[in-house]
Amino acid sequence: MSLLKIAVVDDHQLFREGMISLLERSDDLEVVGDSSSVNELFELLAKTKVDIVLMDVSMPGGDGLEAIEKAREEFPKVKFIVLTMHAEGQYVVKAVRNGAFGYLIKNADEAELLEAIKQVSLGKKYFNKEISHLMIGNMAIEGESHKKLSERELEVLQLVSDGKTTKEVAELLFVSTRTVETHRVNMMKKLNVQNTAELIKKAAHLQLI
Repeated sequence: MSLLKIAVVDDHQLFREGMISLLERSDDLEVVGDSSSVNELFELLAKTKVDIVLMDVSMPGGDGLEAIEKAREEFPKVKFIVLTMHAEGQYVVKAVRNGAFGYLIKNADEAELLEAIKQVSLGKKYFNKEISHLMIGNMAIEGESHKKLSERELEVLQLVSDGKTTKEVAELLFVSTRTVETHRVNMMKKLNVQNTAELIKKAAHLQLI
């Protein structure tokens, strides 16, 4: 049986070195490269056969999750496991949507890491119990918010997030400024925020804009 070829992508050198040392103790794995940035990752994938990439979220030269989506298009056979300190539901959901096969927090032990690699190598997804709960919870919140906001409210929300004033939004949608303000107030109530800045931030978090 051929060895699984692994790449480690993280901007912290000590973490990469520790991870490589851990992985190389396994007889089934071969670390074929490591990268400290998104650009280095793509250079590595272009010249080296890689089966699985262990990938951080926060990376120099680009968002790690966006890089996964792009890499999956260019190198569809490569499977990604996110290995990060970010334990928030929205990161997990985005990772899955962008094509990640697994998601682990950096405090995972060696046994769990190796199990994740094994499952992903078989084409299965791997998320531990905590991550699964986060993902389900975030998707439930997001789905709820989508249901709550009407199509017109979503239109207003998009224009407000684009920096349009109340008057400009009203002119673009052929409604009164009072109607726009009513939509804005209703959206803030529905998303449980106090002002327009929080509204835009929450909407972006829920990927409504």
